[in-house]
Amino acid sequence: MGFFDAVLGRTKQVPPKLDALFALPTAALTLQTQLDLIPSGHAGLCFKAGSGESTLTGDQDVRELLTLDEADGEVSFTTDDLGFTWFVINDDDIGTLVTRIHGAHTTLIEHGLGPRLLCAVFGFTPATKPGCGDVRLVYLTKQGTFYPFAPRDGQKRDNELELRLRSFVGDDLPMEPDLSRWMALWGLPVQ
Repeated sequence: MGFFDAVLGRTKQVPPKLDALFALPTAALTLQTQLDLIPSGHAGLCFKAGSGESTLTGDQDVRELLTLDEADGEVSFTTDDLGFTWFVINDDDIGTLVTRIHGAHTTLIEHGLGPRLLCAVFGFTPATKPGCGDVRLVYLTKQGTFYPFAPRDGQKRDNELELRLRSFVGDDLPMEPDLSRWMALWGLPVQ
């Protein structure tokens, strides 16, 4: 960052960190053996729609770019209540979900859309019902860390389960140490 950037209050964009995504399949095995949680077959990538400079002219170009190869699972787009766009993939294989989400991240970064990336979310569900409840592992793209989100009915969350989950997968995944970043993501399109 230069002198004029500091004086004018401009900040340098933090580049997305993607390598930690590939640790998720190992963590999924830990979740299955320790907490009876299995992948739900759903993952999503959240990004800001229509903001930032890019060689792409609009959201439709982004959609076309990310759906070139739908051979690996069903792909859809949705917009949440806050106006963020979600690229959602449905596939039973956690490795395929991780690879597709990583590929979408990489593609968007290569086309100048890295600053628009917010997070990726992977769903987990109890193998034996009712179990401990559904959990989402949220990957904070710019920090390169994960945190668990365990939503419950009535916009409540199971903080105890989130902390237990962190203790089980903390050796497998880089967990977000700042609990204030463990944001509640209500109404996720990822089950």
